[in-house]
Amino acid sequence: MIGLFNDSYPPMLDGVALAVQNYAYWLHRKNQQVCVVTVKSPDYTDVTDYPVYRYASLPILNRKPYRYGIPDVDYRFQQKLKQIPFSLIHVHCPFSSAQLALKITKQRKIPLVATFHSKYKEDFERAVYSRQITKWMIKKIISFYEKADEVWIPQAAVEDTIREYGYKGKVTVVENGCDFVVDEQCIDALKQQTRTEMSIPDNMPVFLFVGQHIWEKNTRLIIEALAAIKDERFMMFFIGTGYAEKEMQALVAKYELTSKVKFMGIISDREQLKRYYTVADLFLFPSLYDNAPLVVREASALHTPSVLVSNSTAAEIITDNYNGFLTENSSEALASRILNLIQSPEAVRQAGLNAVRTIARSWENVIEEVIQRYSQLLEIYAKTH
Repeated sequence: MIGLFNDSYPPMLDGVALAVQNYAYWLHRKNQQVCVVTVKSPDYTDVTDYPVYRYASLPILNRKPYRYGIPDVDYRFQQKLKQIPFSLIHVHCPFSSAQLALKITKQRKIPLVATFHSKYKEDFERAVYSRQITKWMIKKIISFYEKADEVWIPQAAVEDTIREYGYKGKVTVVENGCDFVVDEQCIDALKQQTRTEMSIPDNMPVFLFVGQHIWEKNTRLIIEALAAIKDERFMMFFIGTGYAEKEMQALVAKYELTSKVKFMGIISDREQLKRYYTVADLFLFPSLYDNAPLVVREASALHTPSVLVSNSTAAEIITDNYNGFLTENSSEALASRILNLIQSPEAVRQAGLNAVRTIARSWENVIEEVIQRYSQLLEIYAKTH
């Protein structure tokens, strides 16, 4: 049994939760015995073809809907855990599920894979307001990764972050995938059809952001850039939620953008979310916080090129003016870039075509690689332990 451990999972919808969900779905589809171990979410019932085991949790203040896992106090969960015949555990975060995974793999002498997905330092600095405590927390995180048998990263540039945090061991790049697949020959018709269904005029530029509504993702930059070009015709959709959502809405109102900028909340229906990616001309994602954002791959799969900040970790997969667009980290630069792209629809269309060919990779293809890597690790582990 392959155990996928993470502190976030639906109904929590972030990039890592979606990655774990797709790992589980495709491993199951590929006839692998797999289960998910994660925190309990109140009033939520799992409906999956594979088992999901949840342990007791408490809400995290100012980080709704995230929860703090406390598996050690959950007796019923602990009894169930003893019955699960794990052969390998793959953990996707360094928090409560990671410590649980580490304990199990040590006791049962089975391999542990750990993927380093996110930049944690910014979260800690905002939460505790102390450099010393943040430094201690990062040190604790790296201590966990040092105990894993393999450490995976979803993009080569992520190595810079984990090295900055102090990790000195080997890392292996295993990319994330995308669950949106569209026939290249049909995309133009699909985009036109979606615009018609959503009552968006043909010549109306549409911009999109999908992700947590937090300042760390540079959402203020987007709003200020749009304010600089507010006399232009455009529509902007923000999809997601987060602690900064109300402040973002207030900023939009301050700049008199409420008729052009719409906050859609969380869209958990993947087909509905797909419509927004499809209808958008540009995916605006100037985040310096993200490592290898799934949302950029999702946009690429729907032939929607992204605008990212030059030299950001997320921008590693972007070649400017080829499969996406880069900008400097200022509202003036982003506004200028958007304005230029509005006036260059053919360049945007071509970048969208190149994006789907060079960035979008199916989860099915990724999981085939993952299964091979699991198998190789199990063979090596059996010979050395």
